[in-house]
Amino acid sequence: MNRYLTAESVCAGHPDKLCDYISDSVLDACLAADSDSRVACEVMAANNNIIVAGEISCAKELDIKAVSAGALKKVGYDPADFCIFDFTHTQSADIAGGVNRGNELGAGDQGTVYGYATNETPEFLPLPLVLAHRICERVDFLRREGMAEGLLPDGKAQVTVEYDFGEATRIKTVVVSIQHEESVSQELLRRIVLEKVLPGVFMEYPLDDDAEILVNPSGRFVIGGPAGDTGLTGRKLMVDTYGGFVPHGGGAFSGKDATKVDRSGAYMARYIAKNIVAANLADRCKVSVSYAIGVAEPVAVDVDTFCTGTVNDAIISAAVSEVFCLRPSAIIEALDLKTPGYALTSSYGHFGRDGFPWERTNKIAALKEIVMRGQTV
Repeated sequence: MNRYLTAESVCAGHPDKLCDYISDSVLDACLAADSDSRVACEVMAANNNIIVAGEISCAKELDIKAVSAGALKKVGYDPADFCIFDFTHTQSADIAGGVNRGNELGAGDQGTVYGYATNETPEFLPLPLVLAHRICERVDFLRREGMAEGLLPDGKAQVTVEYDFGEATRIKTVVVSIQHEESVSQELLRRIVLEKVLPGVFMEYPLDDDAEILVNPSGRFVIGGPAGDTGLTGRKLMVDTYGGFVPHGGGAFSGKDATKVDRSGAYMARYIAKNIVAANLADRCKVSVSYAIGVAEPVAVDVDTFCTGTVNDAIISAAVSEVFCLRPSAIIEALDLKTPGYALTSSYGHFGRDGFPWERTNKIAALKEIVMRGQTV
C-alpha cells in the first residue's frame, strides 16, 4: 500500500524562526549571567519592529536590546533596520512559588509532552523531516558563505516521500522557496537549487527522473522576513519536533528555561524514546509525559511502540521508570539544562543533531538489562 508523507522546514531567517532565535539568545544570555534564571521570553517581528516581551528573573540586569541586535546580525539581518522594544518583566510571584518548592522543583506548567524516535534514519527522525531540514541548512550555509549569489535570509523547504508498506521507496516532491535579491532570475535560482543545494542533500536518497522539483513555485520572493510576514516565537512547532508525524502537546520550546516542562519534559521524552529505539527494543516509539503545575512527579507516563516492540510495551514502560527520573530537577541535571546553548536549537529542529544532551544514547545497556529481567519474571 502506497502512502505519501510530507514534512517542512524553514530557514534561520524565516520570521518565526528569527523570533525563536532571538528568544533563545535572550535565554542563553540570562543563563550565562545566572544559571538559575527564570525565563519565558516571547518575540514578535513585524516590518522593522522587534518586540521582546515575557517574564525574566535574572540576578544580573541584561541589555535585551543589545542581545536582540546581535541575534539579528547573526541570522543575516542588519540590526540598524529594526526598532527593538523591550517589554520584559520579572516572573510572577505565584508561578515562582509553585515552581520553587524547597530542594525540589515543581513543574513550571501543566500539560502533556511527547517524545518520538524511529529507526528510519540515522537521526532517529522521519525521513521527510530530515531531508527538509537538510535543504534549509544547506541554503543557509550557501548564503552565509557567499557561495550562491543573491540569496536572502528567508526561505523554506518541503519534502514528500513515497512509502510502500511502511518503507520509503522514492522522493516524490521537493519544494524549495528562497528569498532573493531583485537581480536574481528564477532561472538562476533554480540552477542554484539543482546544482548546489539538492545534490548534497539527496546523496543517500537519490532523486529519480520522475521526482517533482518546485523552486519558488509562487514566483518572485524578494520581500521576505518580517517585512513580508509577521513572525512570532513558537509558531513552527512541527518544524521544531517531528514534522507532524506524532502528537504535539502544544507548548513551544524557544525562550523558556528548563523549569518549563513543555521544553525540558519534551527533551526528556525524546531522550527516552531515542534510547528505546537505539536499544533495538522497537522500530518506532512515542513517549508521552503529563505534568501538573507545581508538582514534581508526572501525573502520567505512557510508552507506545506502535506494535513494533520486541517485548510488551508494559515491560518497556517498567524499564523506563527505573532508568529515567522525570522530576524537573532530575531532568535539568541529567540533560545539563542550565548551560547556555539553546540558540543552536532554534533552526533545523531541536532533535536529530549531535551535541545536544537529549540526543545521547547512553541508556541502552540499562534499558536492555531491565527489559531482560522483566521478561524472566
